[in-house]
Amino acid sequence: MLYWWSKFVLLGPLLRLFCRPTIEGLEHIPARGGAILASNHLAVVDSFLLPLVVPRRITFPAKSEYFTKPGLVGRLQKAFFTGVGQIPIDRSGGSAARDAMDTAVRVLREGRLLGIYPEGTRSPDGRLYKGKTGIARMTLEADVPVIPVAMIGTDRVNPIGSRMWRPYKVHIRVGEPLDFSRYSGMVGDRFIERSMTDEIMYALMELSGQTYVDMYAASVKERAAKAEAEAGPPPAAPPLPDSRAS
Repeated sequence: MLYWWSKFVLLGPLLRLFCRPTIEGLEHIPARGGAILASNHLAVVDSFLLPLVVPRRITFPAKSEYFTKPGLVGRLQKAFFTGVGQIPIDRSGGSAARDAMDTAVRVLREGRLLGIYPEGTRSPDGRLYKGKTGIARMTLEADVPVIPVAMIGTDRVNPIGSRMWRPYKVHIRVGEPLDFSRYSGMVGDRFIERSMTDEIMYALMELSGQTYVDMYAASVKERAAKAEAEAGPPPAAPPLPDSRAS
């Protein structure tokens, strides 16, 4: 009930007004059973727009901090993220990655749709970056298909650093399911998992039309932040001349 309320009453009218979303290839998403929706990631709004146009509920992993903030604001935030189909993932500690993987596999084995961003973070510049192999491991452990999804235009609605959404038409392309059953029983093979991930990223590149970069987006962001910190603040502008001196 909370999911329906968030999707169709709270978010729906606003997103439809701002984004006028359209979708093609919806027939590639199965009516039942577990599957991974592997999407490029351009903006925060991606996780809200895709569930709006897909009839089935989509579960997205989200930072546990979204669910643990104290006070009234924290409770409202928790209700909101729960309502839009997100589940908390604790990314701290040595076992966090395994716990996150177990949660994702459980969701898939329950016959649900899981939304994943293989890049691991938002693109810093609109290009498509190297995928992380966790998606391949989830696929093999849960024995489900991967459905590539391209979000187009969401970076114009919600540019990085912006606090307000901007009106812009968004289009979503859903590709044909990728079947990796040929690799059944090969969980943990790094070569196989990298090969699967690269195949998923190639499908996303074809769907989205983005330029592919063979680097992790997180590494690019870290380098940019380091360079900015080393450069320091820009020099102060020289003072204006005092007109009273003449």
